[in-house]
Amino acid sequence: MIRVVNLKKAFNGQEVLRGVNLEVPKGEITTIIGRSGGGKSVFLKHLVGLLKPDSGEIYVDGVDITKLKGSALDKVKRKFGMVFQGAALFDSLTVLDNLAFPLRELTDLGEGEILKMVTSILERIGMAGMGDKYPDEISGGMKKRVGLARVIIMSPEYIFFDEPTTGLDPIVEKSIHQLMMQCREMVQCTDIVVSHNVREILKISDHVALLHEGRIIEVSSPEEIIRSEKPEVQEFFKTSVEGSRQLYRLRGWI
Repeated sequence: MIRVVNLKKAFNGQEVLRGVNLEVPKGEITTIIGRSGGGKSVFLKHLVGLLKPDSGEIYVDGVDITKLKGSALDKVKRKFGMVFQGAALFDSLTVLDNLAFPLRELTDLGEGEILKMVTSILERIGMAGMGDKYPDEISGGMKKRVGLARVIIMSPEYIFFDEPTTGLDPIVEKSIHQLMMQCREMVQCTDIVVSHNVREILKISDHVALLHEGRIIEVSSPEEIIRSEKPEVQEFFKTSVEGSRQLYRLRGWI
């Protein structure tokens, strides 16, 4: 699993992470929520080794990655897959070539095997026959699907999602979250999600962690966190996009 111990980070004297502690169980979906600008994406970048903390430890399967560099860090990163907010597809490559890219760069598979894998995963994400399309020829929701498929085709142990449904309409948001759950079954991975979409994310998460003023102040199941008596947790849900805890219960979201 991933275990974070007293993680701290400041930029130009401004504290962003002020002692974050979190355990991410294997094989489950853990979602980090919190106010915009509260450090969620900064925290995620630490987990994948893109940022070094000022202090604290991040253990991945028992190894503190904050002490690693070079090839040792790269070896751990091979366990990771990252789904970016904007899908991060190569505009000059077709959907097929976007999906084939990591296989061509990081494996010794032949083109026949690569094509077979790409064709299979396109079918799984509901985009069979669209491999010859370019990113500017498909919808935003389709781009998100391809971005996710490009990650899972490498069968990572951990998948990190940075605001996976930003800019999508509610129907497409729901389909992406359903696909995330399907992908976890496909590759038997652990998902760590940063999201502002409280309504849908509560439906798919096993654990929800609230990042508040640079610290994780509560980690629990969706059902438990929505009923938390902590003032900071109550205030977050009351001011979230969809309103109060009572509204969540009335609409059957939990």
